[in-house]
Amino acid sequence: MFGSHKVKIEGELLEKAQKCAEVAGYESVDEFVIHMLEKEIKKIMPPEEGDSTSKEMVKKRLQGLGYIE
Repeated sequence: MFGSHKVKIEGELLEKAQKCAEVAGYESVDEFVIHMLEKEIKKIMPPEEGDSTSKEMVKKRLQGLGYIE
């Protein structure tokens, strides 16, 4: 369940993320991206919905959107 996964961000998207992280006061792009993912995940899956069925639905949705493989 717990672990680590690397996400590759390239080109213009990386440049935008770097600028946003700097302007918003984050120490790194990683910190910025993690914070943004946490915010978006909370929108999709509120804390009270922690069962595995909801997690699978979120995973499939994120895959469909191209955020994860």
